Amino acid sequence: MKRQDVEFVGHAGTILRGWLYRPRAEGPAPGVVMAHGFSATKEMALDGFATVFAEAGLCVLVYDHRNLGTSEGEPRQEINPWAQARDYRYAIDWLGGRPEVDAGRIGIWGSSFSGGEVIMLGACDERVRAVVANAPFAALGGDTDYADTRARFEAIRAAFLDESGKGLADMWDTPAFGPLAVVEEEGVSLAAFLPQPESKEWFLRVGAAPGSDWRNEVTVRNSFGTDPLYDPGVCVEYVAPTPLLMVVATEDRLAATADSQAAYERAGEPKRLVMIEGHHFSCYEGEALARASSAARNFFLEHL
Repeated sequence: MKRQDVEFVGHAGTILRGWLYRPRAEGPAPGVVMAHGFSATKEMALDGFATVFAEAGLCVLVYDHRNLGTSEGEPRQEINPWAQARDYRYAIDWLGGRPEVDAGRIGIWGSSFSGGEVIMLGACDERVRAVVANAPFAALGGDTDYADTRARFEAIRAAFLDESGKGLADMWDTPAFGPLAVVEEEGVSLAAFLPQPESKEWFLRVGAAPGSDWRNEVTVRNSFGTDPLYDPGVCVEYVAPTPLLMVVATEDRLAATADSQAAYERAGEPKRLVMIEGHHFSCYEGEALARASSAARNFFLEHL
């Protein structure tokens, strides 16, 4: 297995940077595209997943979302889920165009916030052959009614595929939340977007590690209050017949466990649910990472 630094062109010419993991076996291999969750960078545990996948014979592209980490994009530290999900499509294009990859066998992996993005992408992009949503933001939850979602899904798909330059991925004049701190930190006066103790512990320990390129600052645009609403919970039942794996933490307080389980129940077959003991960040380390990565590896090998 070899890892190399790579860059490719995302939407509107933005350069996205990451790593390409090439398996030892010769010949076109199945491919997997991966990106991290809310504000995180590729250095924050994704190597552990990608290495497991590549050692099993998959060719893996891991990259930083636009505006974050080593990738280009302005404004820095701004998160727009529509734009992030759209760049997954450019990543699929780039990976599928490489000679060592079978373009007809590409899966996608996302975690936390991007776990919701891959659910939306899997429902909207027929090129995707398997979806793995790790500790995903899978639904709005609360009192959201998911009884009749067809019209809402069609509106989401139209917004997601809008390349006019006037869609939700490109609207920069809409109200934004921020700047905010990602988590509470001594000496930082900004309000924290993620107030949970486990969020603070993980981000300030893993994100503060040398070379992570993570910053404790974020602005959130077009994630809430848009028309249509960004809601992976509307999209989840339309992923089928593309296979879907959801890896859900038993004590998740960010992407609520009950909301993810309910989203899984609405999904069509083929699907698989793996429960990981612990909180939202548990699956990024230790035995929980081994379980989550092996479950995803086996799922990709089965369906790609």
